[in-house]
Amino acid sequence: MILARAPLRTPLGGGGTDLPSYYSKFGGFILSAAINKYVYIAVNRPSADDYIRVKYSRYEQVCSPEQVEHDLVRPTLRLLGLDSNLEIVSLADVPDGTGLGSSSAYLVALLNALRELKRDKTPTQNLAENAFHIERCLAGHPVGKQDHYLAAFGGITVLEIASDGEVKVSPLHLSISALEDLRSAVLLFYTGQNRSSTTILRHQETDTQAQNLEVIDSLHRTKELGYRVKESLEKGDVERFGLLLDEHWQNKKRRSSHISDSRIDNWYQLARDSGALGGKIMGAGGGGFFMFCCPNGGKSKLRANMSAAGLREIKYDFEFEGSKIVANI
Repeated sequence: MILARAPLRTPLGGGGTDLPSYYSKFGGFILSAAINKYVYIAVNRPSADDYIRVKYSRYEQVCSPEQVEHDLVRPTLRLLGLDSNLEIVSLADVPDGTGLGSSSAYLVALLNALRELKRDKTPTQNLAENAFHIERCLAGHPVGKQDHYLAAFGGITVLEIASDGEVKVSPLHLSISALEDLRSAVLLFYTGQNRSSTTILRHQETDTQAQNLEVIDSLHRTKELGYRVKESLEKGDVERFGLLLDEHWQNKKRRSSHISDSRIDNWYQLARDSGALGGKIMGAGGGGFFMFCCPNGGKSKLRANMSAAGLREIKYDFEFEGSKIVANI
């Protein structure tokens, strides 16, 4: 049995510019942080038969990859030439549809585990690109490159995406004190609202391809804010980062009416009134996890008011290893 894991992530700046509809024209910029919440994939070769079994929120037992209904597992098995005698089981630290990149982390961990099974080592960047290709091109999900790269590489990571899709990966240069300040100031709260990002991302891609000037201008602004977030954090200015998060959230809401709603807006205002300098919904929007920056000693009030409003804080730390094989028994 092989057990692999891949971390989830929290975007810090530039989110949305990693979609091909944008970066193919303007280039993309992402700053994102992997966290120690994971998707785990276990793969096994049962000795009694040749079925393919896939266990997730459902259970599948089939005779060939073509019969697998899971739309990430099916193209992965085809691509790797695995056609029988295989069991795949998944576990995760958080629910899917919460904006932390769980589908991409699932795919990166799955690829890592299956390549280990085949004794087929691959460079980390190839792992990320293969996962992006499967989810985007073979499964047809309207995803960008951020989630696969953070799941593969981990860390607090800068992605510079050229118009041809080539990605330059580099770590954010943070002092130890700045890293501790960031870890202390950034809090995650689960709204309890799961959602599919597909509708929001498809609308953004359609609007970008149709040259919707408001959406394109919002993404230009998002990229600019991403550069400013990077500069602020490298200077150790976490308060400035918090204020930029507020600018980012207000700008992000311009892209789609599905990103926020009255309930989300009320939570955000409550957080601001409780001491948060800024924040945003993770991922495409519409629900999932809220991230807030509260570096000014007001975290107790923020925690109390978010809890009273029905949001649950999720404790976390940053994760610097990326996807890895946890066990090969």
